[in-house]
Formats: sequence, structure tokens, C-alpha cells
Amino acid sequence: MSQPLRWGVLGTGGIARTFAGDVGLISEGDVVAVGSRTLEAAQAFVDEFGGTPYGSYEELCADPNVEVVYVATPHPMHFVNAMMALEHGKHVLVEKAFTMTAEEARALVAYAREKGLFVMEAMWTRFLPHVVQIRELIANGALGDLVVFEADHGKYFVPDAQHRLFAPELGGSAMLDLGVYPVSFASMLLGAPTKVLAMAEPAFTGVDGQISMIFGYGNGVHSVMTCTSSARSATRACITGVDGRIEMDDNFYAQGGFTLIRRGEDPQRFDFPREGRGLQYEAQEVFHCIRSGRTESDIMPLDESIAIMETMEFLISQL
Repeated sequence: MSQPLRWGVLGTGGIARTFAGDVGLISEGDVVAVGSRTLEAAQAFVDEFGGTPYGSYEELCADPNVEVVYVATPHPMHFVNAMMALEHGKHVLVEKAFTMTAEEARALVAYAREKGLFVMEAMWTRFLPHVVQIRELIANGALGDLVVFEADHGKYFVPDAQHRLFAPELGGSAMLDLGVYPVSFASMLLGAPTKVLAMAEPAFTGVDGQISMIFGYGNGVHSVMTCTSSARSATRACITGVDGRIEMDDNFYAQGGFTLIRRGEDPQRFDFPREGRGLQYEAQEVFHCIRSGRTESDIMPLDESIAIMETMEFLISQL
């Protein structure tokens, strides 16, 4: 049996706490350290999850007991923090959105490849059991040729100029925080679009607050998607092919189920057990990749993360 991965968590916010809790559900990883901008915040984190507290990100990255660093800081810090971890010889899992710009994404990937270290964008949705099952059904022809993918992701956030969804200095963006889910899901199904149409509206601070988009792929297939930070939408997704469709439950990007509806057949329901929030599955992917000597995931490839950043960068530019 391979030894569990020794994780260092960089950041102590909500997603960092969720990740640490979910890693505690599996045998493939242990959180052994956390780094924060203050020792007090780091100590409060390890009081709950264990490990060694560090009052700086640099100290965490320098810890020889840490094998892989989970970067859970705000979007504008992803590039600098991930590069710091790589410079210290650590493998890295970077919370989505991968970076702020496609240029940063390309530079980060190039440096990781030069160092021979593992890096992956933490698009945890791809590793959830229901999404794994959906990929298998599509690969086995359950829907026939795909025709259209539809998805929305809208959440209501109280207008607050200091909130990370609205503050420019924190990478405020409906696209980078919410739209990344449908855009990445479309990429998983259909690859990079050859044509992108979009309409964008700013939030009250000037960052993107709502974007509606249509992607084309040169073969007649479309993706139709929306994201907004001003209202709670249905957050459903539907994948339609010539022979049937898959209707995903609300919060399609999180743990859940779906219904397969094939032409001329009774609907078939797929449900899955839920444990934790679901971030443990991406941690297991990192474990299997690193322990088998791979420097990137076949399920969330680095070149695809770059392409997704290029698409989102274009969409945000439509403001």
C-alpha cells in the first residue's frame, strides 16, 4: 500500500476547511500542516484538523514533511502561491479558477513541467461519482451524438463591496467563481469552443456580475450557459443527444444524481451516496497521479485548464 499523501493547506478560509474535512474521510491523504498570514489563524485551523501551524505561506511551503500544497487563497494569489510551492519542490493542487489570466496559467504550467512536478486545477466536480457515471454513459453511446449542453449557476450574494465576489482586489467575478463550473463542464464534454457569443453585465463594483454565453464547436453542437452573482438560479444542467438526454439535479456541480431519459424508454434514475462535501474525490485523484509518477491528471489536464482560462478571459472582456 502506498503511503497517504502529506498535504499542506495554504489558506484557512471556507474552502480550505471543507477540503481538510473531506481529506479526513479518506485513507489516501493526511493534512499535516497549514499556512496562514497569521499564526493565530493557522493555530485555530489545526486545532480542528490537526497538523503544524505556520504564520506565513513561505514557511508552509518550506516544510519538508509536506508533499503537496493545496492553494486555497483568493484568485489573485493563486499564481504567486502555486509558484512558491513549486519553487520549494512541492506538488500543487490549485483551487479554481486556476489563475486570474491565461498568461498566468501558461506560465504556471510551463514552470511545473520544467520542474517535473504535479499540478492540477481543483475542479472537484469532475471527480464526483455522478459525473464519472455521466462520462461513462456518454462514452458508451447512451445519448448518441451530443447536440446541446445547457447549464446555469447563479447565487445570491448580499451587495458588499468587501465581499470576494465583488471586490476587484480579491478577484471579484461571477465568471471566475460561478461561471467556471458550467464552462469547465462544457469543456469536459465538448472541448474548447471554436465560437463564443456572450453578453455581460457588471456588478455594482464594476466586476462582472452576470454573463450569458453560447459556445459553438464547429460540428453543430452548442453549449448555452449563464452565471450571475445577484440571484439564486436553478443551478441545473442538461446534456442532450440525438438518442436521449441527461437531466442533472439542482446544484449540478456538487454531489447529487441525475435522470437518463432515452427516446422511447422509461426514465432511469441514478442516485449516489453522499459523504462530506465531495472534495475528497479530487484528493484521491491527486494521490493516484502522484503515487504513479504522473505530473498531471488525464481527467483535468493542464492544457485544458489553460484553454478554460482563455475562454473565461474572453468572456470577462465582454463587459
